[in-house]
Amino acid sequence: MDESTPSRTALMTSLIRALHSHYDSAPLLDDPWGDRLVPQSARGELRQYILAAMDSDARAAALRAPDSILDDYLRAFDAIVVIRSRYTEDALKEAVERGTRQHVLIGAGFDSFALRRPAFSKDVEIFEIDHPATQTLKLERIKECGIPLPRSVHFIAANLASESLEAVLDRSPFRRGEPAFFSWLGVTPFLTREANLATLRAVATCGARGSKLVFTYTDQNEFNSDSGSELLRKLRTLMASMGEPIVSGFDPKELASDLQHVGLELVEDLDAQMMSERYRRTQPFAHQHIALAGVSNVAVV
Repeated sequence: MDESTPSRTALMTSLIRALHSHYDSAPLLDDPWGDRLVPQSARGELRQYILAAMDSDARAAALRAPDSILDDYLRAFDAIVVIRSRYTEDALKEAVERGTRQHVLIGAGFDSFALRRPAFSKDVEIFEIDHPATQTLKLERIKECGIPLPRSVHFIAANLASESLEAVLDRSPFRRGEPAFFSWLGVTPFLTREANLATLRAVATCGARGSKLVFTYTDQNEFNSDSGSELLRKLRTLMASMGEPIVSGFDPKELASDLQHVGLELVEDLDAQMMSERYRRTQPFAHQHIALAGVSNVAVV
C-alpha cells in the first residue's frame, strides 16, 4: 500500500455500505454516513481503476452509462461487505450485554459505527486504528461534514507494519485488564501470513479473558491457479493495480489450529453459504469467510 494515500479499498467499502442503505428495500445495515465520508475526487479515481481493469468490450459497454460505472461495480460486493458489518455489530451487541465496554477497530478505514452509535453502544469506548493517511482523510471528512464526536471515540494513527498492536493500544486509554471486542474486517487478505498471525497474537495478548474478535479472511485454497475462482483472479488484478495486492489467506480446515497457536479459540467460522442462509441474502463469493474467536491467552507452542 502507498503510505501517502488513503486506502482505496476502505473508500470502496464505505460506498458499498451507503449504496446498500440507500437502495436495499430491507437493509441489514443503516449507514447514512458511508458516502458522505468519501470525497468526489476519490470516486473519480476509483472509477478510472475499474475501467482500466476491464477488457475492451466491457469497458466500451460501461462507458455507455459512465455515471453508473462505480455503483454497478460496487454492488457486486454488497453481500460480503454488508453481512460482515452486520455480523460484527450483532456479535458486539452480545458482548456489550455481557459487560464489554471497549470496541477496537483494527484497520477501521471509513467505518461509520462511531458516527451511527446504536443505542446499545452508548457506554462503549471506541478505538479506531488505521494507517495515518487513511485516518487523516477520514477525520477531515468528519470535520467538513460537521459531525460531533464524543470523547469516548479515540482515533489512533498507526502503521501496524512497523508498530505492534500492543504498542499502539498502550499509547491510548485502552484498558488491558478489561474485556474488549476487536473487529478486523477486510484486512487480512492484504497482509502476509506472518503479519496476520502477529496481529492475532497481539489481540490475544492485549485482550483480557472474555474478549472477542471478529475478522474476515480469504480461503487460501482459492489462490491455487488451477482450481481458484476467476473472480478472485480478476479482483487480485484490480487490487494490485490500486497498490493494495491480495497476498494471503487461511485454510478453513487449519484455522482453529492457527488460532490456538496464538492464544485464541475459534468460536464460529461462516463460509459464503452459511452467511447467505443466516442473513437471507445473495450468497457472497465462495472464497470469503467471517470468523469469530475468543481470547484464551494460552498459546500452544
